[in-house]
Amino acid sequence: MNDIADKNTAVPTPAEPATSASPPTDAPTEDVVLRVENMSVDFRTEGGAARAVANANLTVRRGQTVAIVGESGSGKTTLAMAVLGLLASNGSVADGHIWFKDEDLGKVSPQRMAQLRGTELGLVPQDPMTNLDPIMQIGRQVDEGLIDNGLRTRRDARARTVELLDEVGLPDARARAGQYPHEFSGGMRQRALIAMGLSGRPALLVADEPTSALDVTVQRGILDQLSALTEDLGTAVLLITHDLGLAAERADVVVVMYRGDIVEQGPARQVLTAPQHEYTKRLMAAAPSLASRRIEIARERGLEDVLDDALLAPGEETAAESDVLVSVKDVSKVFSIRGNSLFSRSRDFTAVDGVSLDIPRGSTVAVVGESGSGKSTLARMILDIEKPTTGTITFDGGLVGAGGHREQIAYRRRVQPVFQDPYSSLDPLYSVYRAIEEPLRAHSYGDPAARRARVEELADQVALSKGQLQRFPSELSGGQRQRVAIARALALSPELVVCDEAVSALDVVVQAQILQLLAGLQEELGLTYLFITHDLAVVRQIADRVLVMQEGRVVEEGTVDAVFDSPSTDYTRALLDAIPGKDLELAL
Repeated sequence: MNDIADKNTAVPTPAEPATSASPPTDAPTEDVVLRVENMSVDFRTEGGAARAVANANLTVRRGQTVAIVGESGSGKTTLAMAVLGLLASNGSVADGHIWFKDEDLGKVSPQRMAQLRGTELGLVPQDPMTNLDPIMQIGRQVDEGLIDNGLRTRRDARARTVELLDEVGLPDARARAGQYPHEFSGGMRQRALIAMGLSGRPALLVADEPTSALDVTVQRGILDQLSALTEDLGTAVLLITHDLGLAAERADVVVVMYRGDIVEQGPARQVLTAPQHEYTKRLMAAAPSLASRRIEIARERGLEDVLDDALLAPGEETAAESDVLVSVKDVSKVFSIRGNSLFSRSRDFTAVDGVSLDIPRGSTVAVVGESGSGKSTLARMILDIEKPTTGTITFDGGLVGAGGHREQIAYRRRVQPVFQDPYSSLDPLYSVYRAIEEPLRAHSYGDPAARRARVEELADQVALSKGQLQRFPSELSGGQRQRVAIARALALSPELVVCDEAVSALDVVVQAQILQLLAGLQEELGLTYLFITHDLAVVRQIADRVLVMQEGRVVEEGTVDAVFDSPSTDYTRALLDAIPGKDLELAL
């Protein structure tokens, strides 16, 4: 089930859209790299053929970036994989044509398709850890692509690999080529995949959510690098993304997909400023980057009704500054890192360095920063999963971690986490009911009847149906799994919920639903949130106060309005500048 169905609202199609669902046909065709004509994709299932893409039409020209946007399950990746001939074994192009230059890809041999994928068609996939061999050096993986596709001989492949890694911005490329994926950061791994995708100097590059799991500053750097490289090469780009703000900023043309249909397409700024389809409008309303820009414009124009719709935080006046629930004082965390060899000495690494913060009861405090800034380590210390090396953390006046096992159990009832990946944090062998019931069992909550009543109450609070309680995590969408994780976190009626990147793995429509859910639960139950994220656009919607962390230290702190309107550090300004669509003019 798609999460968009949670609201049970139909999405109508306007009778006379100004922005067509078909590509323009009055432009010259000699520069056309890709033309998809009335293409449909079916998947064989036990219940018969399931149509994933229906009658798709789009055109991509040399040097042009065309973005396909939509939520998970909209068909955007399926369309791209059909173009590359990489559909799953039970999938096939049922109707229509895919023209690459002057070749009908539906009629070429498997050998010709493989040849095109190695040279003329490039791919940058979404998850670098899944798409890189963990036991093979990065350089060897690039080498193999060059050799297998006949682009270089084995003798001179490494020299070309180093050139490619240098082109995508990897420092000391020759040394990096000898390292393994686990020795690279997320951004470095993505750059390696870009090097592979561009190694054949393709005419068309498919970039499938190439930066969705990365920090905004890393995302901007990689997209800038990709744009520069493809511009130099004249490469056309088919960009797959769920973020309309990112698409509008980076693409020439935007194609909007909804449940397998292309419902709208046109020039990026036109689609953004005058969307015609209700689903496009909904995507725009859901994208945190655009919501952040909408809030900024509304403040400039004094449009209070727009602000009320865009802001999810209850407002700082609702949180009494004197009623502090959590107080962190001069906390540091030092880890001992082992050396690279048996005889190497270990070294100390300071992940959190002298951090202080207060979390007023009933408020939302956000901690933001790039990967490695120390924000998740800080959250783990507040959760009493990690112990501070120095400093103190108090909760409701009591010292965290000072008591024995009984005190720790009592603390667990009052403080609960919601983590980034709900699939990893849910036992795949437990039903939804059992997953939500588990903390009630662990803390001896009532008898089976009382636990069932509590589970059903929690499911209702997070908009899960009774039928979904009997399902397993693998049978749920990402947004539904995160609702289960939230219900489980609320089972023991905690006072503080620590949300560690709780929406960063979700597409924008589902993300908006979860943020609205969290805001509603806060108002209903009086919850206090510590919100850990790398996305300042999300912070502007939901938080009262924000702390910015860099390399283990707090470099800026204040109300959300103060930090966004008058950032005092270059680092905060860089984070704000990296929000996609920050300079776009939006229709309010």
